[in-house]
Parts: sequence; structure tokens; C-alpha cells
Amino acid sequence: MDKADLVIAGATGRVGRLLRAVWADAVGPAPLWTSRQPPGAPGWARWGIADGSPMPPARVLLLLAGVTAGPAEALAQNTTLAMAGCRAAAAAGASHVFIASSAAVYGPTGRRDAAEDGPTAPARPYGAAKLAMERAVQDWHAAAGRGAPGVTLLRIGNLAGADMLAASADGGQVVLDRFDDGQGPVRSYIGPVTLARVLAGLVGLIRAGRPMPAVLNLAEPGGVAMADLLAAAGIGFDWRPAPADALARVVLDVGRLRSLVPLPPADPARLVAEWRQATAARA
Repeated sequence: MDKADLVIAGATGRVGRLLRAVWADAVGPAPLWTSRQPPGAPGWARWGIADGSPMPPARVLLLLAGVTAGPAEALAQNTTLAMAGCRAAAAAGASHVFIASSAAVYGPTGRRDAAEDGPTAPARPYGAAKLAMERAVQDWHAAAGRGAPGVTLLRIGNLAGADMLAASADGGQVVLDRFDDGQGPVRSYIGPVTLARVLAGLVGLIRAGRPMPAVLNLAEPGGVAMADLLAAAGIGFDWRPAPADALARVVLDVGRLRSLVPLPPADPARLVAEWRQATAARA
């Protein structure tokens, strides 16, 4: 098998499905998608990350596979999958591994956007599990020596069409928390089309020999009020008083990412357009 530029593991999850829907139009030639049970279509390969099977030959691995909910034992699979992916990439001679982490590792960011070298204080078990995964990967990479592939932990903001807001909208009932200042939640967002272009851009930089940072926030510049996103989508919603543990603002500093690839400013109308484009392509 020829070596692909990029192999994506976790291609059947929520993020993977949206990327597959827009990749050809947004980027062009698709990466090699993988799954334990691939559909048998061109561009797919069988790979079960956690079963010890070899990774398909590729220069770069993007690991999207992970667990987003459940008890601690289930969330700990994020570390298991990431470690298995790193070892498989090293055995396959890959030059770099991108691993999907989350903005959830920061917890509430307050008025200042969260930078990669800033504090982490996850407020939920999912964020704590992702942070534990990051530390395990960093320890592995430090011990693996000079022959190991480079590793970048992608702290991804909300993906339009794949977050809990989209899931609530699909269910027909959306309720937003209203905080003491009268405002609702604000988050960092990225559209699926923009995400595909960013990922392709990063892979191109690796192919050109550009070193990658160990940690990279991945979102569009600027916070987006969830109420504005719903308004742009024409989706009605109700308010409720924010519970004590609700997070008002989680916004990422993406200066590091902007130094590597072009990024459009976060715009609710465009985010909705990308969300709808991906959803229509999946139908």
C-alpha cells in the first residue's frame, strides 16, 4: 500500500462524519479514512486502534477517536486510544501525530482567552480525562526518543454541527443558561469546512518540513454567543437561570494557529452555513 499523506482514525464519529461530508469540496483529495468496520468504499481502510493492529502507511495520523461521556472507566479510554495511536504511528514510521483534545481542559476562561501555555482547570470529568490523556502522551513522547513521530495535541473548540447545541437543536428543544449579567454562554467555535482546511494546511506544513507546536488551540478567532448562533440558524430557544456549575465563557487564544494557517474570524452566519453544508452533504 502506498503511503498516504494523512490517515484519520475515528472517521465514523461526530467530527469525522462532518469532515467527510465537506472534505472534497473544501480541500480536494481526501485522506485515508479508517474504521474497525469500514464501509468498503474507496478511500477507506480497516484499522482497530486499540486491538494492536498496524496503522495503514501514512506520513501523518489524525486521531479523532475518543469517548465524550460516561463513567471514569469509559473516559479513561481517551488515554488508551491516544497511546495506542502514538505507538502504532511510531511503528508505521509516521512523521507526525495530531491528537484531538478539547478546550474543556481549560475550564472557564473568564475574560481572558485561554492560551496553550496558560493554566488548565477542567470543570467536568470529560475535560479532566482529556487532560490526563495529554499528560500521558507528553510523557510517552519525552521517553520515546529521537525516532518518535512529532506529536501535537489539538485543543479543539466547539465544532458547529457537532456540539451539544447542535444536538439539542436536532432534538427540537433548546434551552440556554442565562447568567447574572443577562447573557448566555460564549464559546470558541470552528466550522467543519474551516476545520478541514486548517487540518489540510497543517499537514501541508509538515510535508514542507515545518515544525509543529506540541499543543495547539484550534478554533476561529473570537468568542461566539450561542444565542447569536441560534439566531443565525433561525432556531428558537428558551432561557433558564444558569446553574452554579455552568460555564459562562470558554474562549481560546488562537494566535499560535493563526501564525501557521489562514483563519476567518468567527461569524455566526458563516458557521451556520458550514454546519448546514455538512449536514446536507451527509443526507
